[in-house]
This record gives sequence, structure tokens and C-alpha cells, in this order.
Amino acid sequence: MLSKAHVSAALAAALVLSTAVQAQPAADSLLNVSYDVSRELYKDINPAFAAQWKAKTGQTLAIKQSHGGSSAQAQAVANGLEADVVTMNQSTDVDLLAERGLVAPDWRKRFPHGAAPYTSISVFLVRKGNPKKILDWADLARPGLAVIIPNPKTSGNGRYTYLAAWGSVLAKGGSEAQAREFVGKLLANVPVLDGGGRGATTTFTQRNIGDVLVTFENEAALIAREVGKEQFDIVYPSLTIEAEAPVAVNEKVTAKRGSRAAAQAYLDFLFSPAGQEIIAKHDFRPRDAAVLKANAQRFPPVKTFTVDSLLGGWGAVYKLHFGDGGVYDQLIVKR
Repeated sequence: MLSKAHVSAALAAALVLSTAVQAQPAADSLLNVSYDVSRELYKDINPAFAAQWKAKTGQTLAIKQSHGGSSAQAQAVANGLEADVVTMNQSTDVDLLAERGLVAPDWRKRFPHGAAPYTSISVFLVRKGNPKKILDWADLARPGLAVIIPNPKTSGNGRYTYLAAWGSVLAKGGSEAQAREFVGKLLANVPVLDGGGRGATTTFTQRNIGDVLVTFENEAALIAREVGKEQFDIVYPSLTIEAEAPVAVNEKVTAKRGSRAAAQAYLDFLFSPAGQEIIAKHDFRPRDAAVLKANAQRFPPVKTFTVDSLLGGWGAVYKLHFGDGGVYDQLIVKR
């Protein structure tokens, strides 16, 4: 039997250990796991937020980035990549993490605008002068045309391209059968399927493969600006899909690392006027009305639809099109 002295010593040791755990310093870094074509955006967001955080707390915070196909990135986090925050380009990728107990079930309610600080749209990037006269979605199914898109199985960018093409038929009164036929023809024109949006960009701009790259507006603007406007033109189709880019805190990892407050503040910053200005600078469409108005020249008006408004929502879309044996799998084997 333990003496009173031993018991007291044990209790004192436990109290010291408990106090030490409670006093554990907050993490001095964050990892943002994001999708492929947001690299440049977060290269600007990160130092701007870190400066604000240091001014507020006195803490120097190192913010790290990881980029790849959105769905592949979500799967990596689900498999153990210790992201403090995730910034994806479709809600199903965040829903996956909620199902795994990493993200709060009500993650959409944790931030404004359904937890999506900006949107983008799918556009066409063509060779200078548009020699193949590619003007709208129907043109992408023309025989002999080479269309570059990322793989819809691993890339949110590719998935939005696929759905934009499908929806372009339905929005003009076409049937599901006609949409299926059209998308099948488009996929037959795809010579290579890269894993993410940035890989598709490299294929088109550096490997010089393809007549048209279908990508997000911000990526097309970045290419035109940095690679050279003398090489490419951006074409806005008559209507296109609007993509929301959702964000969430990894509750499990931030609790483990002591980074919850910093992670929350980091994502809050994206919705602030300062964050929205940086978002607009990188050609993503900001949510803040004043910031959007001030940057109107970057964002030509275009008729859009969303997955929810036209295609029945992501749950139905994923099951029909992108699950194993879905419509996409059926079409891709025929190309």
C-alpha cells in the first residue's frame, strides 16, 4: 500500500504534468493544403496574414503550402497529411474530411458565403489569334481538335470542366442524352489527362500540346500575364460554370498542434477586405461587393450556372458522374 507521502508525491507530479500540458505553447506554423492553381494566391496571402498576426500577437508564424489536384489533396489529408487548414475548389473534398472526423460537420456555417471566400469560372485559353476559331463549348467536340483538361478523377478543375461542358448542353435546352454524347466527343479530343490543373497548364504552355486549355479564369489570366499575351488569348464562352472554393479548419490537427486560433484567424483573413483585395489581384472573383466593383475590369460579366442551380448538387453529381463505374468512367473508356 502506498504511503500518504507517496500518494501526495504522485498527485503533485500529475498536477505538474497537467499544468505543463496546459501551458504548451501554441504552434508557430500552419500548413495550408490546397489545390493546384492557388499557389500564387497563397504566396501573397501568407506573408500578409503573418504580418497581421505578428502585429496582433507578437508571434512569428511560418505558413507552409501544399498543392496538387484538389481531390488528391483531400485524400492525402484524410490519409494523415497534417494540414491545419484546407482550401479546396469543391465542397465534396471538404465533405470527405468531415466524414473522416477531421473537419466540423457544419463547416459551411463556420465562415461567410458557405465558407467560400471567392469563386472562379471555367474559360478557354487558346493560341494567339485563336487559329482554330474556338468560341464556345460546342467547338470543343469538333473532330481533329486537341483539348487539354486535367483528370476529373483527381482534379476539381477537371471536374468543373467536365460539368461545365455537360451543363452547357442542358442550359440551352438539351437533354441528358445529348449532354452525354457531347461530353463523350469532347473527351475523345483529349490527348492527355494530367493529374491537376497546373500539370495541364504545363502540357499546354510548355510541352506545346493542344489547341485549347480549359481552366479557371485566374489560371488563364496568370498564363497570359506571365508567359506572354503575345502567345495566348482568353476566350469567354457564352455561358460557363461558377466554381466556389471552400475552406475549413482541420479540427483534429489544430487541437493536437495548438494551432486552432491561428488557423481560424488565417481563414478569417481571406474574408477580410485586405484578403479580398489580394484575392482579386490574383484574378479570383472576390465576395466583397466593394472589392469586386473596384476590380471590375478584371472580371468580364458572363452568364453562369452552378452545380446546385443546374445539376442537382454535388452529392447527386458525384454519384452519377464520378463514382466508380459512373458516366465519366463509361465515357473515358470509349475515347
